[in-house]
Amino acid sequence: MTAPFIPPAKPIIGAEERAAVDRVMQSGMLAQGPEVAAFEREFGEHFVNGRETVAVNSGTSGLHLGLLAAGVGPGDEVIVPSFTFAATGNTVTLTGATPVFVDIEPEFFTLSPAAVRAAITPRTKGIMPVHLYGHPFLATEMRQIADEHGLMLFEDAAQAHGASWGGAPVGTLGDFAMFSLYPTKNMTSGEGGMVSCATPELARQVRLLRNQGMETQYANEIAGFNNRMTDLHAAIGRVQLTKVDAWTEQRRNNAATLDAGLAGLSGVSTPKVHPDAAHVYHQYTIRVDATERNRIVTALKEEHGVGSGVYYPIPNHRLPSLAHFAPALELPETERAASEVLSLPVHPSLSAGDLDRIVTAVQKVVGAGA
Repeated sequence: MTAPFIPPAKPIIGAEERAAVDRVMQSGMLAQGPEVAAFEREFGEHFVNGRETVAVNSGTSGLHLGLLAAGVGPGDEVIVPSFTFAATGNTVTLTGATPVFVDIEPEFFTLSPAAVRAAITPRTKGIMPVHLYGHPFLATEMRQIADEHGLMLFEDAAQAHGASWGGAPVGTLGDFAMFSLYPTKNMTSGEGGMVSCATPELARQVRLLRNQGMETQYANEIAGFNNRMTDLHAAIGRVQLTKVDAWTEQRRNNAATLDAGLAGLSGVSTPKVHPDAAHVYHQYTIRVDATERNRIVTALKEEHGVGSGVYYPIPNHRLPSLAHFAPALELPETERAASEVLSLPVHPSLSAGDLDRIVTAVQKVVGAGA
């Protein structure tokens, strides 16, 4: 009998989440209400040392509203990585500001401090690095650069729930941070995002922007959006908060098993972790030979039933939607990563047998190309 396919990601939704949704449906209060308020409070206490957090309908909305609340707009520049999901650059453009794409450092796939320094101009308003794959960006250097130049620091923490840098939780390192709650993230609310805010003033602006510019019904203070989270989604998120720590520990254990199994394998570079970082392994991302990657992806799936993912094959600065901001830009480490990275399953649903199959599959497939 053929072994079942191992997916690269697997949302975990159980009876408790379904019961929570049913409870809300029976209450008749489906839109933003008491569940959202409780989820905001509990999320802030759980992940960001009690910082005020604001729930929105997606991670992208969280970045967009956070930038607007921080005063980013036309004439401003925000320095961002190109090696990330398009939402990072997209949200800068949606404020009317200009995304300035710079290169990553090669070890942890995060924004290069040296590249950031070189990109600062009089128009630079802020820096928005990404905690990519669940590994924090180099926060000590990034904070120093921001402080030296009087810049704001924004955290794209979409993939980094529970990660930390120097003992400080991700989400407490900048002026605001965005966590995504999309189904494949380390925890989910079905769909949604959470914005962690450094000041009450910024949090209030995000609250206004998400709800048509009003805190009191019909007393609209500014022009805003309808970016609210529903109580249905918040109810799922509240349940997931009680489980995410155990899932994170399982992800770390799974990553350690993969590290041991792939150690010393020619043609594979396993993930590195900075001494100051606590990684939460949203993805377990290896590097392989760029000329072999497509063959490896296909063989893992077709010959061994092992799914994988490439995050991200096209850098932001080469996307048709964003390329006009970066004509003739050369980002060698970004291009190299985009051609070499491959993410293997690391999610908490993996069994010991699954992990053995993944290791054996990679060993055979990579070895076959040697």
